[in-house]
Amino acid sequence: MSRAMIRTAVVCTALLLFLLGHVRADKRPAPKAPKAQCCDEVRSLKVQMANLTSLLEDLAKKQETDLMKMVRQVMDLEKQNQQQEARVTEAESKYSEIHNRVEIMQLQAAQAAPQSTSDAIYDCASLYNRNYRISGVYKLPKDDFLGTPELEVYCDMEKNGGGWTVIQRRRVGLISFDRDWKQYKNGFGSISGDFWLGNEHIFRLTRQPTVLRIELEDWVGKVRYAQYGFFTLSNELNSYKLFIDNYSGDAGDSLRYHNNTNFSTKNKDNDKCVDDCASLRKGGYWYNCCTDSNLNGVFYRYGSHTKNSDGITWYGWHGQNYSLKRVEMKIRPQNFTP
Repeated sequence: MSRAMIRTAVVCTALLLFLLGHVRADKRPAPKAPKAQCCDEVRSLKVQMANLTSLLEDLAKKQETDLMKMVRQVMDLEKQNQQQEARVTEAESKYSEIHNRVEIMQLQAAQAAPQSTSDAIYDCASLYNRNYRISGVYKLPKDDFLGTPELEVYCDMEKNGGGWTVIQRRRVGLISFDRDWKQYKNGFGSISGDFWLGNEHIFRLTRQPTVLRIELEDWVGKVRYAQYGFFTLSNELNSYKLFIDNYSGDAGDSLRYHNNTNFSTKNKDNDKCVDDCASLRKGGYWYNCCTDSNLNGVFYRYGSHTKNSDGITWYGWHGQNYSLKRVEMKIRPQNFTP
């Protein structure tokens, strides 16, 4: 083989090696850094999601715990509110006793002195005309001429001209009004709190021409009234039949439906209805039938009693399914002049 041929073979071999090296260099794989970086970001997001999920679960548990605490606090506050109302009633009783002690002593002294029928003390209007002007609890003296026994009453001497004898009050809710005939006849409850004066006493107090005023309050503090220029009851033999007339006020005439009806209790059904309204409505009242008004029903807090129809109802204001917060019935003579 000649030198020329050998030289050509060497050159070709070198050229071939150069080309192979260049091809290998071009076929090297691309760097994997971007893919690795993407995976790291995904892993980081997964960790963050897991942390957020755990945080949300913790927040939900804390929220549930806080809600339970709030419910317990509301229940405790409701219990405290009931206790406070009882204390208020007791405080009002003591307040009235302190402020009326002198008046009662003077009244008892006047009882022993001779007096004519025109000077007789048999209601709060009589006391008002003798210059007793502080609202509170008084003892009306016994009067043999009128046939009236000694009677403890609450006198409203300040509102609407004064001279009012309160015959019924609902404002605390601690006294049940689901009572029998004898209890409604003689009266029950606390004269400084919730009470019914007694049908026999109301009958005696209304033997003269009498005005009835009914004051109502709902659970948002709104106040309305119904006044009847004529109000009287018949005696027990006639089941303390109700007679009213001459309505005025802004609460609606929801007692008129029961006009000329006998009084009923859970053990003496005198209503004009197929149903036993006193048992159904949980209170003694003058029932024509079981609608329109029932001021001696069940005391439901915050007005709601949609499941039952036995609340303290005045249909002309708030309808049949609302129980009022406060009710007060009071009377005074028609000829009273403040």
